[in-house]
Amino acid sequence: MQRIHRYVAIVSRGIAALLFIVATSSAYARQPCAALTKFSAPGHRIVVEQVREVPASGLDTPQAQPTHCRVDGVIDPYTGRHGKSYGLGFALALPANWNGRFLFQGGGGLNGAVQPPVGGAYAGERSALARGFAVASTDSGHQGTGFDASFFEDQQAALNFLYQGVATVTIIAKQMIAKHYGKAPDRSYFVGCSTGGREGMMMSQRFPTYFDGIVAGAPAMRTNFSNLGLRHVTVALNSIAPFNAEGGRDTRAAFSDADRRLIVDGILEACDALDGREDGLIFAPHHCKFDPDALVCGEDKQDRCLTSEQANALRTIMQGPRTPSGRQVYPGYYYDTGIAATKGLPGILAGPIIPEGRPVGTAMDVEQEWEEAMD
Repeated sequence: MQRIHRYVAIVSRGIAALLFIVATSSAYARQPCAALTKFSAPGHRIVVEQVREVPASGLDTPQAQPTHCRVDGVIDPYTGRHGKSYGLGFALALPANWNGRFLFQGGGGLNGAVQPPVGGAYAGERSALARGFAVASTDSGHQGTGFDASFFEDQQAALNFLYQGVATVTIIAKQMIAKHYGKAPDRSYFVGCSTGGREGMMMSQRFPTYFDGIVAGAPAMRTNFSNLGLRHVTVALNSIAPFNAEGGRDTRAAFSDADRRLIVDGILEACDALDGREDGLIFAPHHCKFDPDALVCGEDKQDRCLTSEQANALRTIMQGPRTPSGRQVYPGYYYDTGIAATKGLPGILAGPIIPEGRPVGTAMDVEQEWEEAMD
């Protein structure tokens, strides 16, 4: 009798599971992907540039992606400053095995490109798309490289980057999801790091009802201060940089390749062993007391030494911006070999990673800019 009861229980659970699967599948019955080609939304101009079914790929690998509908387009395109085209570029991935949830994939740097909407794998696990999330991404309203700040000349493009873009794309993405699956998401989440972290923080404060959960990793907040820190580096490099053919300063030539190698060798000699091992890596930068003056030689500049002006500029950069009274406005930098890197994300001695724009004839007043940043 016990065995019969056990079999009945197993069969009952199996039937219940089957009914759940059938009910779930019917609740998320998808419309054809092509139905989104002429998608429209009140109050917005939607240009759907491409709609396609993407087959499953990379099965049994961390990069596995399920069969999904991919939508690419632009929201509210317009012609802005200097005749440049702007608009909220976006991408939306709608998986066949939708779990009823939505994830917004945050941006990075200054954005400027629509990244593949997969909800990148974290901690070696499957991506959000592979888990069944509908995933959206955006260029935040402009096209450009990750550190091209020229779009700030256009007010709407700037506002889209700062906070409006993610909010608008979220609204449209949710409407597309509802049209495609016949229901709105049960839960919505935002995940981002750096600029994506800042976007998440802004959404939590300005649009707290848009997401049920937000992961804001290493948010690039207080950018008024960090931008002041970046300008401080540029000003210091300008003080020693040679002139280019246009008559401006070539900050990328402030330190030659030989100079950067000399600085790296000097830092390693002074600080490599502080972490207990001489291996060409600095793992105790907070204990490093490297003095740039140790690399200064006579008046004749040679590859084996720095000029006193270069040493002073290096020291100024590493200290970070300070007011005339000595107040630290933004943190300085640790002496580490990465400051001389020229590949990947360049180090500070390689010159600005953001286009410098047009020179102005006004000296940088740290005290005044700090007060403005505090407002």
